[in-house]
Amino acid sequence: MLDRYFEITARGSSLRREMMAGMTTFLAMSYIIFVNPDILANAGMDPGAVFVATCLSAAIGTLIMGLYANFPIAIAPGMGLNAFFTFGVVLGMGIPWQAALMAVFLSGVLFVLISVLPIREWVINSIPMELKLSISAGIGLFLIMIGLTSVGIVVDNPATLVGLGDLSAPPALLAIVCFILIVVLEARQIPGGILIGMLTITAAGVLLGVSEPSGIVSLPPSVEPTLFALDWSQAFELGLVIVVISFLFVDVFDTAGTLVAVAHKAGLLDKDGRILGLRRALLADSTATMVGAVVGTSSATSYVESIAGVKAGGRTGVTAIVVAMLFLVALFFAPLASAIQSYATGPALVFVGCVMVGGLAAVDWDDMTAFVPAVITAVAMPLTYSIATGIGLGFITYAALKLGAGQWKKLSPSVAVLAILFLIKFVFLEG
Repeated sequence: MLDRYFEITARGSSLRREMMAGMTTFLAMSYIIFVNPDILANAGMDPGAVFVATCLSAAIGTLIMGLYANFPIAIAPGMGLNAFFTFGVVLGMGIPWQAALMAVFLSGVLFVLISVLPIREWVINSIPMELKLSISAGIGLFLIMIGLTSVGIVVDNPATLVGLGDLSAPPALLAIVCFILIVVLEARQIPGGILIGMLTITAAGVLLGVSEPSGIVSLPPSVEPTLFALDWSQAFELGLVIVVISFLFVDVFDTAGTLVAVAHKAGLLDKDGRILGLRRALLADSTATMVGAVVGTSSATSYVESIAGVKAGGRTGVTAIVVAMLFLVALFFAPLASAIQSYATGPALVFVGCVMVGGLAAVDWDDMTAFVPAVITAVAMPLTYSIATGIGLGFITYAALKLGAGQWKKLSPSVAVLAILFLIKFVFLEG
């Protein structure tokens, strides 16, 4: 019955291979358990509650992906989306984290509607590829900036805005060693390279007296500080609407790109290159975002690290189910999560950011109306410390250049409308 439901044999796999693939995927992405609470704590959220919310949203979303969509893809709070939540929305715009959780929930609701209705392909395809690529790259640059500043490698400078920090300080030195270790492990394709690097440097920090050990295993912390904490009082303000749209865009495009990449590796594309069971996969992802907002974390998304499990032989939802179970087991490792300091999480952010920036390589560098908006989008995010601002400036630049160059036929109505909305926001609401 298990074999028939998940099509294990039909997809050329076995139960043992699926279980090994699930463990491989979990090792590759489990760094989010430690990084996410560290990032959202800057927004004033309880780290212990966020730790539980991270594990729960990942487990529930991934379980739905496995049982309902039968995909070997894992879901968890997304890198970049958590940074946007904290530094762009809460700290940058002054919006309380409770209201930001509401925006995350609404973006999940819209994502569900897009997934169910037949407009999902139109929504995904209406945004030009160069803007999709630049949004991902810009988030990568944003993560790099956050990671470097968190360990004091990049500091503020009154004369030049930013400058080089004290590299002889123990946190900076440990962070540099951790980053090199992570890159080497990943280059050697060792499963869980990021996690291994973080745990190794954390142990080194404890031995050197830079941080104090706090244990490894305990009962899960209380999720009550963030559970059902959504604040609906600002739901219809234009600033929050822009935030909801930004959350939605990043989540949709990130998920779509991941699904295509993983489905291609797993042989789950039809003869026309379309993903088999796309609607179910999108529903699993969007549901995880809604669940995450309710329990207390930023938007969830499909993880490209799932490719590691596919390479290990994962072809069905059994892989995802194994990952979900491991996230539930991780609930009992809260002390370990609290022991991991910024000199371990910062390098992970920098590495993930470097990987995301690679998307700019696929931009059409022969078309000025394509690569200029891409560069503006990517660079504006770290320089303004806002993902939403980068997206807005990118849309405005793209629309203006296409119109000015006489290529208005290449300008989709959705991009034009969004460019106008962002222009109104920047000129009249923030001017």
